[in-house]
Order: sequence, then structure tokens, then C-alpha cells
Amino acid sequence: MTYTPRSEFLNVMQSRGYMADCTDLQGLDDALTKGVVTAYIGYDATAASLHVGHLLNIMMLRWLQKTGHRPLTLMGGGTTKVGDPSFRSDERPLLGPEQIEANIRGMQKVFARYLEYNDKAGTPVASGGNKALMRNNAEWLDSLNYLDFLRDIGRHFSVNRMLSFESVKSRLDREQSLSFLEFNYMILQAYDFLELNRRYGCVLQMGGSDQWGNIVNGIDLTRRVLDREIYGLTSPLLTTSDGRKMGKSAGGAVWLNGEMLSPYEFWQFWRNTTDADVGRFLKLYTELPVDECDRLGALAGSEINEGKIILANEVTTLLHGAEAAAAAEATAREVFEKGGVGDDLPTLELSAEEVGGGISIVQLIVRTGLAKSGKEAKRLITDNGARLNDEPLTDAGLMLDAAALSAPVKLSAGKKRHALVTLAV
Repeated sequence: MTYTPRSEFLNVMQSRGYMADCTDLQGLDDALTKGVVTAYIGYDATAASLHVGHLLNIMMLRWLQKTGHRPLTLMGGGTTKVGDPSFRSDERPLLGPEQIEANIRGMQKVFARYLEYNDKAGTPVASGGNKALMRNNAEWLDSLNYLDFLRDIGRHFSVNRMLSFESVKSRLDREQSLSFLEFNYMILQAYDFLELNRRYGCVLQMGGSDQWGNIVNGIDLTRRVLDREIYGLTSPLLTTSDGRKMGKSAGGAVWLNGEMLSPYEFWQFWRNTTDADVGRFLKLYTELPVDECDRLGALAGSEINEGKIILANEVTTLLHGAEAAAAAEATAREVFEKGGVGDDLPTLELSAEEVGGGISIVQLIVRTGLAKSGKEAKRLITDNGARLNDEPLTDAGLMLDAAALSAPVKLSAGKKRHALVTLAV
């Protein structure tokens, strides 16, 4: 028999499709109905921006706050120095302290769009209520005494059990190296949960289902050391209906920072959603009522495009604001329905010095991000997938001079990816 939660938060998690597993659903439900629950998700600072793959869990934190509870975003200033080995085939490249701090600053911009912190800069101080907290695990991990940590914390971990976790086991089964540094990651993450419970009364860790083993470790450690009941809740690892990993596009990762991916490109990513995913993505990535998500997802034929545009507008509004979403939709209509240029396309601005006596079309395709390499750009042209100002581009040796760039030039890769090239005045 399926458990029907009494708390608003768990009802949202179930009805909108956020929930994969929970360590104690009834116990967590009881805690959520008794008062404000503090819950956290950890984010290692491995890049200067979060990407669409993080968005599902950010929405979980947003719903947590909307239903009266307190989200805590834990920045992995300490754990990033080690690197999470979960379901990876090789060791993550190690980053220096300056790069980690720069990455955290970039990630903070995104959280400030979805959560209300105690201060608007995204670096809040602890207080009551359900205002969000942001913390950095370097606060406690950087100052650990290794021998004390081994004696007080390490003794609670069984190597036999750690080796049985799927994230480690899959690596060893493929006979791929797992360094001692990476092996320590799950202990440090478990210690994070212990510290957050001790310092901020945090009783729930959330994350993708690939984090289940790490979450359970933290729960067991906190029970052993502090004798407190805490909980874990995981979301499904999301793939599109055609089996692709959510958050990947032809151009690479779909970044959430506007400086790394324009609002128009972000909007277009959602507009290109496969028909079968529209209803599900509306429930996960927007705040529209579930019934409306189901209605839009059930539209057939060309009518499903209405659902895709609403999806793109709603998701883009949450991240970049209503004006950016409206501008992106207007540009899309200009480009796709009228064959125009549009005001909001990704733009590469060249100086007269860069153009010189001429610049190759292959180089422009690469620099606008429509291809990752010259080889890929040439193949795009050869396969009749490239267009210049909406006309087929067939000459991979074409050079454009300053006169040709006196007006904006529109480049296209396939039917859905476009960019402008302009000459600085």
C-alpha cells in the first residue's frame, strides 16, 4: 500500500515526480508536520556554473522553502579538493583554492534566483524561520586533525561495507583505479551531515539517487556519534524519453549562468524538449499546477508546441526573469517563423584586427559555439547542415572580409541552432 504523506512538502515531492527513495518516509513526514525542517543538498565547486543537471534538486530546495521549511545549500569548498568518485571512470582533476572560490562565487548567482536567503548576496547568517542558509564545508574540513578524525570518525566506517556501495563497486569491477583520496570522499560527505546536524539542526539530506550510499553513511554516522534521528531523500536520475542524460545538448552542458549560456540558448533548450517529456518536465521544472502540466503534456500533434513554449517561458522566467523569457520567445518567432535575424541570438563580436584581410567561415562556426572543432565545422558544411544568412553553406574554404561583416551575419547549424557574427564599430 502506498504511503500518503500528510506534509505539504512530501505531497509535492510525490505528485510532481521528485521522489525516488526515502530512508524513513513516515518518520520524515512526522518531522515535517511538527515544525520547520532544515534540509540540505551539497554542491561541489567543480565548474564556474551549475548546469541543467542540477536544476531538479534546486527545485526541490525551492519547494521545501515554499512549503515553510529551511533549505541549506552546502558549497563543497572542502570536498572539491578530494573529488566525488561516484559512478565516474576516472579521477576528477584537482582544483586549487583560488579556482574553487571563483567557482563558488559563480554558483551563488544561480541559487539567489531560486531561494530567499537571509541576505540578498547569497552568504546568509544563521537565524530562525525558513530563510535559506548557505555554508561551505571548508569551514570544518580544512581544520580537521587527521589523527583525531581517524580515531573519532574513521572507526565508525567498515571498509567491507564501503566497498559494497555501487558507486565504488562499479569502478573496481571495471578494474579502474580508485585512489585513497577519492575513497575518503564518502567519509567526508557523511561528516558534513553530522556537522550540519550539530551546528544547524539539519535533519534531512537530499540528492540524486546516485548519492544514496553517501547519504546513508551520513545518517548512520550521526546516529552513532550524536544518537539523533535524521533522514535521506533522493530524486530519480533523470533521462529524456529517448534515453539521453538530462542537461546535455549538441553544444555541450546547458549552463545556468547567463554569461556561460545566453537566456535565448537556455530558452531554446527547453523549447526543443521531446514531445513525450513535456508534461513530466513541466511538473519538475515549473510551478504550474499539476493538472495544467498534465493537460499541456497530453496535447497532440502541433498543439504540443504550446506546451513547449510555456515550459521554456516558465523555466527561463525562474532563472533569468520574465523579460529575458519574453525576449527569447520573440527572437525565436523572428528566427523560425519569419526567417529573420532576431535581437537575442548568441552573438560573436569581432574587431577589425581579428578580421584583417578575411576570416574563415570554419573559424566563425567554431568561435560561435556551433561546432566544437574545425573538423566538426567542415563536416557540418559537407553534410549540408550549415547555413549562412539562411542560405545553404557549401564552401568550407569561404573567407569573410570586413565588407561582408558590415551587417550582422547569421550562422546556423541544423534547424535549431543559430548565432550572429558582427563587426565592432
